[in-house]
Order: sequence, then C-alpha cells, then structure tokens
Amino acid sequence: MQFDLDQLETPIVYKLMSACVFPRPIAWVTTQNAAGSVNAAPYSFFNAMGSAPPTLAVGLQADPERGFKDTAKNILENGEFVVNLVSEKLAEAMNVTAVDAPNGIDELQLARLGTTPSSHVAPPRIASAPVAFECVSLTALVTGPCQTIAIGLIKAIHVDEAYVKDAERGHLSTLDIGLVGRTFASGYVRTTDRFDLDRPNWQSWSAEHPDWQTGGGGS
Repeated sequence: MQFDLDQLETPIVYKLMSACVFPRPIAWVTTQNAAGSVNAAPYSFFNAMGSAPPTLAVGLQADPERGFKDTAKNILENGEFVVNLVSEKLAEAMNVTAVDAPNGIDELQLARLGTTPSSHVAPPRIASAPVAFECVSLTALVTGPCQTIAIGLIKAIHVDEAYVKDAERGHLSTLDIGLVGRTFASGYVRTTDRFDLDRPNWQSWSAEHPDWQTGGGGS
C-alpha cells in the first residue's frame, strides 16, 4: 500500500514513520538557557551522522499551539547541548522528563536526577547516564513551521569507565551498557540482542556468485 504523505494529516504521518523506522536511539538532551536554568527532554528522531568531523543530528518538533519547547529554544539561542544516552535502568527517569510540564519546570528535579559539569559546553550532562556527547551546534535546519533539525559537532564523549574495555583502541562493552531504543506509541526495545554479518569482499563474493548478472541461482 502506498501512502502519499502530502495528503495525510501530521499525526498519521508521525505514526507511519515511527512504526517503520525503529528501533531508534534516544537522545536525552540537556540544555541551558541564558538565565542558567537547565532543561532535559528525550527525543527519538536522532542519530549519529558522521565521524570526520564527529556529528549527530536531533529532530526537534514543536507543538502547533505552544511552539518549540525549551530544548529547541535553548539550542537555537545559544548553540550548545548535551546528548545523554538512556540505559534500561534509567528508562523510567527518562520517561518522567518527557512530561508535558509548563515552561520553567525542572524535569531533572522531577526525575530526581543529578548532573555533572560538562568540559566544553555550558549545559551539564546527566550524571548517571552511561554515555554523553557534548555538542556545539553546526547548524539548525528549519524544515517546517513546527520542525527543525539541530546538527551538533561533538566536542567530547563521556563513557562510564565500567564500559571501557580498551581506551586507546576505542573499544567499549556496548552490550553491557544496556541501552534502550524507541519504537512507536509507548513502546521501547532493549538493544542487547544482536547478530553478526561480515561485510562481503567483492572478489570473493563475485567468485562465489558467478551468476549474479543473470539473477539466477536463487538465494
């Protein structure tokens, strides 16, 4: 079935995209306004974009009536933010920070979360987060009246030492971190189930599949 998105209402488009693109990593974003107030909120339209330079992107959506939330406002105003990642043991606290609280409410206090200072940016990172990316904004691309994409240059990555296997080689115990991903509606998924696929080498693969040009041989 084909869905022509320019003919559908925004909530339907959101449902389709969140149901098809999953699991999605969760960016638990901390920001700070000019007065020094810290905000924390989770976003699942997020991913790493490259490593040279190291960049990530977060999709920030606004409420049609209330406009952009504190996270987007702070990033657009001062260009600094921290993306904290969410482990399963922090999922409940993360969910608390997603509450539709009035402006000025400290979500970190609601979730009883502590922070620790960042090294390169003003917003602090969540102290209990297993991984945190300190970011400065490279650009903010406005893609619609209620949507913008913040592309951040990663200045530092903080990883809990319990999950560092070999710092010099950049090897981490990724599965032990126990990160969770977002699916759709109220759904989440654990990221501890995995399998391996070696990237094929053309010379050996083409030799093993001599009929690749004809499409024969089945699978």
